[in-house]
Amino acid sequence: MSDSVILLSHGSGSRRSSDLIKDLFLRYFGNPILNMLSDSAILQGCPSTLAFTTDSFVVTPPFFPGGDIGKLAVCGTINDLAAAGSRPIALSAAFILEEGLEISMLEQVVASMAEAAESAGVYVVAGDTKVVPRGKADGLFITTSGVGAVDTLPQPSPERAKPGDAIIINGTIADHGMAVMMARESIQLSSKITSDCAPLNGLVTSVLEVSPDVHCLRDPTRGGLATALHEIAVQSGVCIEIEEEEIPVRDDVRVTCELLGIDPLHVANEGKMIFIAPSEECEPILRVMRGCQYGKDATVIGRVLEQPAGLVCLRTSMGTRRIIDVPAGELLPRIC
Repeated sequence: MSDSVILLSHGSGSRRSSDLIKDLFLRYFGNPILNMLSDSAILQGCPSTLAFTTDSFVVTPPFFPGGDIGKLAVCGTINDLAAAGSRPIALSAAFILEEGLEISMLEQVVASMAEAAESAGVYVVAGDTKVVPRGKADGLFITTSGVGAVDTLPQPSPERAKPGDAIIINGTIADHGMAVMMARESIQLSSKITSDCAPLNGLVTSVLEVSPDVHCLRDPTRGGLATALHEIAVQSGVCIEIEEEEIPVRDDVRVTCELLGIDPLHVANEGKMIFIAPSEECEPILRVMRGCQYGKDATVIGRVLEQPAGLVCLRTSMGTRRIIDVPAGELLPRIC
């Protein structure tokens, strides 16, 4: 492209708009559906039951160890579809671009999105760009939507958690939130904390193939593991008890959380999925998860109880029990 930064004319429908679409977006996202540049994408051969989701991403800084706003946008939407027990089919991506944004930065983000979508086996089939004046968008905002096919019925749902179920997570928690905070505040540590941002649709599909009766799936993003489990406990009318010693947290993440006075249970994740399933299904589920790229550290962290309904309890290493509540405010703003 001849331009090095985004100009207002890139959003005006002019030749610059056309060049931005053809020379950048189609170069990375190009596929037979998107290349038609129609107002709507036609998805043929879809089943009658679909999952649909949408999300916006405003993370600061836009680049952080292990990911960036583009990878985050694609993985976040794919994981929302996977959490519904669906198989992601297609994504759309809308960009709010601030005048003066360097096109090289935009290209880096788009390339990252394309790589994440390809690794998940999903096309970006529709999109939009808008350009706003300087100072109106903090550089770049992205909104992604996704459609998924529901192949497993009944679908996993937060209302289906039952007493006796086991609670499984596919790896360490709090990596993403701490990685973004370290990058935002330019805090240097001897070890480098890296975001866990990853597409989990392949992992979920593998688990559902061996255990179709997974009762609930949930990705613990903003608010972390504690908030996601609390929402499930309320919606299912059950008590969720987790074991402090079984919750996987990297040592450097744990130490950093302690230094900052933050509970890792409340820190955002972007490559983790909570699986709630009958306890007798634990062995095949763990075997499959540990054989997947994003499930090598999968472990059982707790169980579903009947009472006290609507609460999340932590069984501490001392053998005591305490209630885990949701944060009263936003611990880490603009984290995803």
